[in-house]
Amino acid sequence: MTNAGRNFALEQVSFEQLPGWQTDDPSALFPAMLAILAHLRRGKPYRTGALGLEVKDLIPLLETADNAALEDASAARRVFEQQCVPFKISPASNKTGFVTAFYEPELDVSDTPDAIWKYPIYRRPADLIDLDDDNRPSNMDPYYAFGRERDGDISPYPDRGEIDRGYLEGRGLEIAWARSKVDLFFVHVQGAARLRFTDGTIKRITYAAKAGHQFSPIGRLLLDRGELDPATVSMQTIRRWLGDHPEQVDEVLWHNRSYIFFREADVEGLDLGPIAAAKVPLVAGRSLAVDRLIHTFGFPFFISANSLTHLDEGNPFGRLMLALDTGSAIIGPARGDIFTGSGDQAGELAGTVRNDADFYILIPRGAAERYR
Repeated sequence: MTNAGRNFALEQVSFEQLPGWQTDDPSALFPAMLAILAHLRRGKPYRTGALGLEVKDLIPLLETADNAALEDASAARRVFEQQCVPFKISPASNKTGFVTAFYEPELDVSDTPDAIWKYPIYRRPADLIDLDDDNRPSNMDPYYAFGRERDGDISPYPDRGEIDRGYLEGRGLEIAWARSKVDLFFVHVQGAARLRFTDGTIKRITYAAKAGHQFSPIGRLLLDRGELDPATVSMQTIRRWLGDHPEQVDEVLWHNRSYIFFREADVEGLDLGPIAAAKVPLVAGRSLAVDRLIHTFGFPFFISANSLTHLDEGNPFGRLMLALDTGSAIIGPARGDIFTGSGDQAGELAGTVRNDADFYILIPRGAAERYR
């Protein structure tokens, strides 16, 4: 079906049609599902995306998961088979879906600046305000969800280049200082990090807000300039190019005008991922960032990507995942970002994920009739 105003189609399929379903073990999702249920019971629902799925549609599945006896992978799959109906998501353009990946970096930092530790990690500034259709100036791009308020006037916030050149200095907003501008840039791209201070203390930071400008990938810039090979472009090759061209680092990084502000997050549970947009810890290999304008957090997706093999020891990727995060570069009904975990090894895994994929959303039976 393709509803009016929707740029994609939903096609009901069977679980047998999900490539790899019979060998997948979704048991790791259940703690996250119970965390979602607890979050919703505290009266904090997620925003409903354009697809129209509401958190009340999700509750029966979550409550069933809360009472399930998970003897093995088959029992875990059976919960979804009994409670959900799978639908394939097909963009109207006849293109396939697409996945990338993200991770939680570890960043060496200091709590005081000096000649080495000189790149600040900033908290949200007071003059950055949320924008919506009610207060956004008519001459400002509707994309802007944040702006600067000064003496009652609202305008776009200074961008990455302006902030790097000192716009926020002297306001006491620094959480810590990094020694690598490039490493800090990639923390901005990921939206969260573990901070390892010089005394061994570990803290966590997570996304608090952004300056508002659109995300402009520097990889695309370098591809357009012929600096990188489209067949091998990855986070690793981008980093290598920046390391080989230090005199061009500022120019290239400032091409991405988007700038991220952070807040300190709980450190407990370092075996778990950071708490992201859905307000529950991310699960390595099982958490998906989606376009929140279309999809609603908490719903399960099955992702099948035959060309993506390095996450599963050479086997084609086929896993059930939960929509727990979002990102400014994640746009479209069949576009996702896979969370690979924390630390350098997770970064190595994430950096080369750029694969076509089929997207299936599992809709709880009580709501599935609306989409048949």
